[in-house]
Amino acid sequence: MHYDYLIVGAGLYGAVFANEAAKKGKKCLVVEKRDHIAGNIYTKEMDGINVHVYGAHIFHTSDKFIWEYINEFAEFNNYVNSPIARYKDELYNLPFNMNTFSRMWGITTPAEAKDIIASQIKDLGISEPHNLEEQALSLVGRDVYEKLVKGYTEKQWGRDCKDLPAFIIKRLPLRFTYDNNYFNDRYQGIPIGGYTAIIEKMLSKADVRLNTDYLEHREELDSLADKVIYTGMIDRFYDYKLGVLEYRSVRFETEELETDNFQGNAVVNYTDREVPYTRIIEHKHFEFGKQPVTIISREYSSEWTKGDEPYYPVNDDKNGALYARYEELAKQESKVIFGGRLGSYRYYDMDKVIGAALDMAKEQLD
Repeated sequence: MHYDYLIVGAGLYGAVFANEAAKKGKKCLVVEKRDHIAGNIYTKEMDGINVHVYGAHIFHTSDKFIWEYINEFAEFNNYVNSPIARYKDELYNLPFNMNTFSRMWGITTPAEAKDIIASQIKDLGISEPHNLEEQALSLVGRDVYEKLVKGYTEKQWGRDCKDLPAFIIKRLPLRFTYDNNYFNDRYQGIPIGGYTAIIEKMLSKADVRLNTDYLEHREELDSLADKVIYTGMIDRFYDYKLGVLEYRSVRFETEELETDNFQGNAVVNYTDREVPYTRIIEHKHFEFGKQPVTIISREYSSEWTKGDEPYYPVNDDKNGALYARYEELAKQESKVIFGGRLGSYRYYDMDKVIGAALDMAKEQLD
């Protein structure tokens, strides 16, 4: 069979495009190198619990159109992301808000919290931050930085905060209300039944081949379609000929525990450097589960090397310049269109992935 589009990657971007193409009567072949669809939003049912295999994914958006679009494929619950930060034996609410400040300093009013933070920032006397540590200190003061930013950030990036560029933390939002809702977006929730079912519906009219690495069968696969939507790593597409783009990777340790409730919250961040993992996810709490057992995942941030799963692009000046050179090569392709977080070398929230895929579909199909 000949196809209108070969879509490389069965994640959210590719699935949205496939769904839109099907509406226009186009034939799509989707190839995926993993043994499952849904990319990094893949959820797997285990003992009645939908496990977020590649880390927590909470859908949130302020775009009503995107919210209504995703709700065509699933019913969403009313989960609100309210993570807890654990520093040694102290527990704090995130994002930084009055519950955080009250716990940290024993105060009760916004004016008290603002005065303490302003006083700490003034005492530090940092006029021009030269690294991430100075940038964070100049935004939130010493107490919040030392307990809730420093250790977590160093684990995330595998480097001392003094050795990280200031621009990584452009802002650290401080809320002077007793509100633990992490996101400011109007719409938020978890799809009942998990994300994989959403992608199954989006791909229902496409042909799908799993365990198929496009770059290892490029000539054969290219011959099957008029155009290619490529959502893999852009530097790997070009065999890294201009250099290797940097990523951070994540390793997960997932286990089932014979208890109905391990930590009382879906997300607990561990912010001291001595604890090797960055956070623990307790999956059942995303869907208010009542199962007699629970499943947790510990997340370990790590350096990315070829062969690892890339998670977060290292968007510094060096990598930005290298990506720009690859982007110029991509613009010269007559048959291949690059998209998604790996094809675009950027971190995307899920709503932005959907928006970008819909824009590309409109450009291609209208």
